[in-house]
Amino acid sequence: MEILVAKSGGFCRGVKKAVDTALTINPENTYIYGEIIHNPDVVKEITDRGLVMVEDLNDVPQGATLIIRSHGVGEAIYQDCERRNIAIVDCTCEFVKRTQKIIREAHKNGKTIIIVGEPTHPEVVGLNGWCDNKAYIFSSPTDDFSILPENDYCVVAQTTYSKEKFDKIIKNLNNNSEKTVEIFETICYTTIGRQNEASELARQCDAMLVIGGLNSSNTNKLYDICKQHCSNVFRLGSAADLEYKKIKRFKKVGIVTGASTPNGQTQEVLLKMEMETEAKATMAEVVANMDNQQRFKKGQLITATISSADEKGVEVLLPNTKKEVLLDKDEVDCEVYNKEDFASKVGEEIELMVVAVSPRVVLSQKQIKQVKEEEALLADVTAGKEFEVECTGFNKGGLTAQLGSYTVFVPAREIRPGFVKDREKYVGKKLRLRLIELKNERRKEIIASQRVILEEEKAAKEAAKAAKEAEFFANIHVDDVVEGKVERATAFGAFVSVNGFDCLAHISDLSWTGAKAVTDVLEIGKKYQFKVLKIDEETKKVSIGYKQLQPQPWDLAVEKYAEGDVIHGKVVRIVPFGAFVEVEKGIDGLVHVSQISHEFLENPTTVLTIGQEIDAKILKLDCAEKKMNLSIKALEPKPENVERKAKEAPADGEKKEKTRKPRVAKPADEVMEWSDEVDSGVSIADLLNK
Repeated sequence: MEILVAKSGGFCRGVKKAVDTALTINPENTYIYGEIIHNPDVVKEITDRGLVMVEDLNDVPQGATLIIRSHGVGEAIYQDCERRNIAIVDCTCEFVKRTQKIIREAHKNGKTIIIVGEPTHPEVVGLNGWCDNKAYIFSSPTDDFSILPENDYCVVAQTTYSKEKFDKIIKNLNNNSEKTVEIFETICYTTIGRQNEASELARQCDAMLVIGGLNSSNTNKLYDICKQHCSNVFRLGSAADLEYKKIKRFKKVGIVTGASTPNGQTQEVLLKMEMETEAKATMAEVVANMDNQQRFKKGQLITATISSADEKGVEVLLPNTKKEVLLDKDEVDCEVYNKEDFASKVGEEIELMVVAVSPRVVLSQKQIKQVKEEEALLADVTAGKEFEVECTGFNKGGLTAQLGSYTVFVPAREIRPGFVKDREKYVGKKLRLRLIELKNERRKEIIASQRVILEEEKAAKEAAKAAKEAEFFANIHVDDVVEGKVERATAFGAFVSVNGFDCLAHISDLSWTGAKAVTDVLEIGKKYQFKVLKIDEETKKVSIGYKQLQPQPWDLAVEKYAEGDVIHGKVVRIVPFGAFVEVEKGIDGLVHVSQISHEFLENPTTVLTIGQEIDAKILKLDCAEKKMNLSIKALEPKPENVERKAKEAPADGEKKEKTRKPRVAKPADEVMEWSDEVDSGVSIADLLNK
């Protein structure tokens, strides 16, 4: 009889971590949430240590320690433990944790969660607890998918589920849904490997032995797969279930084991077969092969005992065996190998890594540090933490990089939001990434995304900005006086930061006398007081003014000017009734046509021109009304001929000559006109002084 044993049998990494924890932790006041694994022999060994298995968290007292098995639990368990001061030792499988995170995020985003798996399996029950127990659970391609609501879906799988069944369910789901279906193939790569190996082995053998706890889901799936390709499949919970007479007629027998089956149970089955068969030599080879391939696996960390040392290296005794293996001096973690250093440590334990198992076991101490760092990094990566790599290349599909011994691939659509045409420019640059999928841990491939990080940061920035804007508009009102820092200047005004929000001070609101440029009034980077003029929350615009808090020129004129003062100014505008003179920026005075010259003028332009500088006397000042009446002629002597004409009178008996009544334009508030009774020799100034 030829015996073929699957190479990937025995505990998976997640189960081994949970079992090792349960076998080494202090059992006092320590509880396990459910069976640590679906294997009665292992469960008994653990409970014999004093650990208590519970199915209800209420059975765990406050202050106790609780081990969470590799299947994981719902989010509420963590919350209850924190509330009741229960210390958690979390042994949840890293692949299960990833699935939990996917479910939580998708549920948070309003998607309908679909779990493909066995509804009563503890892993599925735990996964459902990350979406408020609202997931739809399907275990068969023939299930009724019409019960699903009209919504976008997020689909995940039980990590130990059948890959073949999962693919069929996804196909039927897509055929029955018009909504967006986001699919995450969360079946553990170890599970897929075992299933593929079981399928291949079943095709080669006349009979198959499937070893593992009878209530183990992943072991039962291996049994179903074997049945598809081999008509003689036997389910064994342990060596006690083996009936050799039923298999002795077969020439080639294959053996597969579940993820919760210790290697010791497989060896017990092989030893029982050896006792019942004459092919002892063949069976011995199988057991020896298992010793190398199953008890020790490539990459495994073991604790060996130093037995001797020489020039070649250190001889160590492998754990749970009587076999010695040489640790080559080049694989010893030290700067210079010295046999004397290890000869004095005979009997002491040393941690080593298995770097090869065939044709012999090869060990290394040097590689432990690198692998441990990589495992810690991978744990962070699979937990969804951001990691950074340097882009080393690109191809048609995206970018490539390395993370330790892992190949990292960033699909083109995951580089950043939007289409990336020139991928070559990313080579040599740092990429900030988050795991999308650990595609194949054996081949060490990581699919990652930078886009999700950039989009999250953008969304967070926009949310913070929106919150800041909402707070800003809730606390600002028209006519408020605010302090702002001038950030930048434009031709039309200044942008001022008020509590972190950009407000516009239009150039017309900077100075009462007008400003040609912002920097004529304000200094970039300096803080000033401004008045809020207008608020438009809908368009997110706020107008502010600087001049509104500054005194107007007319407000200061009362302290600077008085009637009778002589001012120096410039003619800025000429109208038929007079000329306007700029006394200073913002203050204009009017020289009435009658106050320009002692002689009669039909038009001021005969004497004055725009831009001409003149001196004038203030005749009247009304700061409240912003009016100033000026006189140029008041500063000039009266011509003699004017005085002589004023003294001339008509002879007795002569008819008094009627003077012409000229009309001279005057300011709107003071209309003056010549009267028939006024002698032409009387001056306008005399009339004004009456």
